[in-house]
Amino acid sequence: MSSAWTTTLRCLLAAGSGALLFFSYEPFGYWVLALVAMALFYAALAPWPNGARPSARLGAGLGMLQALACYLLLLPWIGEFVGPMPYLALAFFLSLYGLVTGTAGVWVARRRWGFAAFPLVYLAVEFARSSFPFGGFAWVRLAWGQINGPLANLAAYGGPALVTVAAVLTGASLAACVAHQGKARVVAGLTALAPLVLGALAGLGVSADGGATGTVRAAAVQGNVPRMGLDFNAQRRAVLQNHVDETERLAEEGPVDLVIWPENASDVNPFVDPEAGTLVTRAARAVDAPLLVGTLTRDEVGARNTMVVINPDGSVGERHNKRFLQPFGEYMPMRDFFRNFSELVDLAGDFKPGDGPGVVRMGETIVGIATCYEVAEDPAYRMAVKNGAQLLATPTNNATFGFTDMTYQQLAMSRMRAIETDRAVVVAATSGVSAIVRADGTVEQQTEIFTPAHLTSTLPLKSGQTLAVRIGEWLEWLMVLGGVLAAIGASFATRREYAHNE
Repeated sequence: MSSAWTTTLRCLLAAGSGALLFFSYEPFGYWVLALVAMALFYAALAPWPNGARPSARLGAGLGMLQALACYLLLLPWIGEFVGPMPYLALAFFLSLYGLVTGTAGVWVARRRWGFAAFPLVYLAVEFARSSFPFGGFAWVRLAWGQINGPLANLAAYGGPALVTVAAVLTGASLAACVAHQGKARVVAGLTALAPLVLGALAGLGVSADGGATGTVRAAAVQGNVPRMGLDFNAQRRAVLQNHVDETERLAEEGPVDLVIWPENASDVNPFVDPEAGTLVTRAARAVDAPLLVGTLTRDEVGARNTMVVINPDGSVGERHNKRFLQPFGEYMPMRDFFRNFSELVDLAGDFKPGDGPGVVRMGETIVGIATCYEVAEDPAYRMAVKNGAQLLATPTNNATFGFTDMTYQQLAMSRMRAIETDRAVVVAATSGVSAIVRADGTVEQQTEIFTPAHLTSTLPLKSGQTLAVRIGEWLEWLMVLGGVLAAIGASFATRREYAHNE
């Protein structure tokens, strides 16, 4: 086979890998396709039996192609409000990290142990993409696509990072199993099976209700949003009224212990607007329970995206100011610089991050909060659990993104956080999908999108800490360090081979 045909085939494998990877994410959720995708990607980077070895330059191109094929399919929801340009720019920028994945992947794939090292290399790049710059973009982590499979259970021991490594290890080992012969094939085959077996065994220890110290009757309210015909101010007031009305319908069904409203349920600040304050208090009194309200506040630091507890007597309880803000959305880094390229930068907000403990007390229950984008960030819920969270809540506002896949992708993250922390999660969205997620990651109930609704459930309260909460950060750092060292070692070995051949 000519080098041109070989290169073309490698490109097809890389692009196909990216496309298959997309279908592992929700709302499709075909988790096994991610394993196949990683097998194809590793095969594209590895030497072939005819002796053909891709160059580092070709590997870089293959890595970028694989990432771009996935992100172009995964992220169109970003352009729902601001048009295609920001979405395409983000997909392209994120795919640049694939240059490193592909280059290092070619180096390690030349080694006999490459299929075992490649998962750590992949994680190291994923970690960088999820962290830098401006806090990174953790939305595209490979682990989220494993929520319906056995590997998701490993989240309780090492968080999403361990799930990513396990998925890539299975795929790369499958590719090595096909490529190798004899004992090497057996080793690769066993290595491919090991993460799946461990994930299945880990699932035996994951329980929706095990270890509960009590229960709480919790509710999520989805008021829905008006789709057209109102100006900005009128729409904000209509959203608030919708949530009040739905909460009063909830009150007719019987007592609850706490109620979760979505992010931005009251974009009219109830602390400065008397009418909004009256409506929020009315809702809390109707259910006779603490109400967690998403609103916008301002203090001496600046604008805040706030979740605040309103008690049935109208008093104000604890609040959570969102700590992990979405760059280019809730705030605009280097605004003056980026304004040279597009006026769209002025659509971004100017919120300031909070610095609280990530929990609020609602009656006798300590609730951990990750507001919308925060659910993608590892420290959010881990910090909340370390600070005593017995139950978790993901209040979110997905209305801007219409009927796109965004809300389903985000729900998958809440499900994995439930497994990771061994806590039930209440997801409350303005327009859907709202859900009740058990501690084993299963969805007990969920709403339809753009439909007024409420959900209620008796949920376990827990106090223990999983291994992921206790040591997940350190384990991820160790695996990332392993990936960096593997890439460096493989690079030096490759250079020595070239020097020897010369």
